[in-house]
Amino acid sequence: MGIGPQSLTRNPSVLRRSKVWTFIREYYVAYVFSGPAILFLVGLLFVPMVYVFYLSFRQVNLLLPAAHGFVGWQNYLYVLQSEPFWLYVRHDVVWTLGSVLGEYAVGMTTAVLLDQKIVGRAFFRGIIIVPWLVPIAVASVVWTWILDPSYGILDYLLKQIGLMPTAVDWLGTPSLAMLSIIFINIWRSFPLYTLMLLASLQAVPKDEIDAALIDGASAFQRFWMVKFPYLKIASIVLVGLNVMWVFNNFSFIWLLTTGGPITATTTPAIEIYQEAFQSFNFGDAAALAVLMILLLFVTFAIVRALFAIWQKVRAPRPIG
Repeated sequence: MGIGPQSLTRNPSVLRRSKVWTFIREYYVAYVFSGPAILFLVGLLFVPMVYVFYLSFRQVNLLLPAAHGFVGWQNYLYVLQSEPFWLYVRHDVVWTLGSVLGEYAVGMTTAVLLDQKIVGRAFFRGIIIVPWLVPIAVASVVWTWILDPSYGILDYLLKQIGLMPTAVDWLGTPSLAMLSIIFINIWRSFPLYTLMLLASLQAVPKDEIDAALIDGASAFQRFWMVKFPYLKIASIVLVGLNVMWVFNNFSFIWLLTTGGPITATTTPAIEIYQEAFQSFNFGDAAALAVLMILLLFVTFAIVRALFAIWQKVRAPRPIG
């Protein structure tokens, strides 16, 4: 009895090979063009991460090459048992929460204002993006000049109007340094929130706003009950991404305070740099970096859980 076409099509291995070849024929062009980008990302991200994980289990100090070797979990225990690590984590929590909440609050306020029919609305919508366009290095230098206690314009203006009798070293005082860099980060990053939230506000159906007006809803009620539910998706994306960006931020803090004064603004990201490129202790720095990745995953899980709870807030209902 010969093997006919029906018996071939009923053979599972033949079907699997047929599906594989069909998939290759349909998508090989996409893989050819995306292949270099995938290889680049693997070389830029995956390989260094694996190497950092490998270094975290070894004693690697460029000043003591004879002491190199496998130490197991010793680097992790050293980091976790040190008081500075938990102090720097607290600094990172304050830095992240202060920045993200401040950016969201200022971004939401300016988005609502720019959604109103005010004089010069088009002009303000165009110029509000300027802080976001300023490079971090330039913004850091400018704000260092502004806050300088000797010749900074802020201290000069505050003294001229009588709000401050003497100059204040905003970036050099331990109790003020963290608040200062949080304020600067809010100033630079809130325009992104403004644009995203403003775009979401523009998408709110006018029929729902008119219906709320007819029902006698106040301005706050119209915002909270009609407009705000449409901002949930943009808010989730903005806050989720920005928590990860700010939590790992190195450049802004380093350029403004280098982690000082003393250690008032030192975060784990700053400590990783200092351990690796100032103390040349790559083993401890690698262990700290791995712990930072784990903390980032925990932070992301917490943010995701909070937003899952937020999703239970009343969703916008179409009028019909």
